[in-house]
Amino acid sequence: MKPVESLKRRTTPVVEWALPYWNRGKAGRETPEDLFRLLYLGWLVAFSFKVLGASWDVSWHFRWLRDDLAPPHLLNSVGTAIALALTIIHLYTGYGVDRTAQRLIGWGTGIFLIAVPLDLINHRVNGLDITSWSPSHMMLYIGTFLMVCGVIRGWFMGAPAGRMRTLVLGGLFVFLFENVWFPAQHQEYGVFGIAAWDRGQPEAEPILLQFAADQMGRAVDRQMVVNFSLPVPDQVYPIYAAVAAMIVLVFARAMIGRMFSATAVISVYLVFRTLIWPLLALADFPRSSVPIFLIAGALAVDLAFLIRIPVVRALVGSLGATILVDQALRLQSVAYYTPPLVTPMTMLVGGLMLAALWLGAEWASTRHHLRAQDMDAVVRATATP
Repeated sequence: MKPVESLKRRTTPVVEWALPYWNRGKAGRETPEDLFRLLYLGWLVAFSFKVLGASWDVSWHFRWLRDDLAPPHLLNSVGTAIALALTIIHLYTGYGVDRTAQRLIGWGTGIFLIAVPLDLINHRVNGLDITSWSPSHMMLYIGTFLMVCGVIRGWFMGAPAGRMRTLVLGGLFVFLFENVWFPAQHQEYGVFGIAAWDRGQPEAEPILLQFAADQMGRAVDRQMVVNFSLPVPDQVYPIYAAVAAMIVLVFARAMIGRMFSATAVISVYLVFRTLIWPLLALADFPRSSVPIFLIAGALAVDLAFLIRIPVVRALVGSLGATILVDQALRLQSVAYYTPPLVTPMTMLVGGLMLAALWLGAEWASTRHHLRAQDMDAVVRATATP
């Protein structure tokens, strides 16, 4: 049988199954169970490609000059293409999402697609732009953040109660955490880059170091490598850990609703980071510090949910998470490369910011029914004859 005929024979049943669903509808329409599962399986595949590509991309840019068609970009683009197709399906048919989830996915995908050409233009105009914290890069993260939030909302609202609902929701929060934490990886790779320079074995290719030095208008020396590797203030990393990382875990714990949900999410993320570490090393790509210290903050978040009063939970949890993140980071720095440490006053600022966000999260999760027990009650009520 010819390849074309074989492909046609295999795709025809799929097209015949899917075609009846391809009709315009409003968000929130009843979605057949098999279609719902297929849509969210597609999202898991899309995010997996994006995470693999992004993880390789950080290491790639600490070794080589930027290339639009670099393998990590192509791998990431596969995930983006799948995500775009799924977004179109949700927006056109209304299947698998309520109105809020549909808007989040649509806006997130739109911002991401706008950011891609802006990032290309930025690189053409400004050159290397190695920092993960640049405006065009932040637009990519924000777009992906909204996209993943929309998918989490869609699955949270539409999936039937049970183990599969919990596992997929946990997996989606791992993807959300990876996206939020992604810019902080710059500092984690940066400290390894500086250490490699100090050993006399720089990981970056000479052409990359020279390009960065020319942009800074100075010679290729240690200070240039430091500026290249740690382009943001030292305070950014620990504050980001105490605020951005922890608030994602707060929502994960509230929406998954199982004890140690936050710890499980961060543990899966750290296992992934740990597994790709030797793979990058074997391929002779730069490695990074792995933020093992975040487990301490996740435990503090999980334990805080034993407190039933929301305001007290937010205040006590913020205090505990900030202290444990700070102390665990200092402990990790003794035996392992970490970004530069800061004074306790810096962490106090982070703790106050986390407290404000956690209080807001308590209000939002109650107002918009974003707690696992609230959704389980809705599912039970709907299933009751």
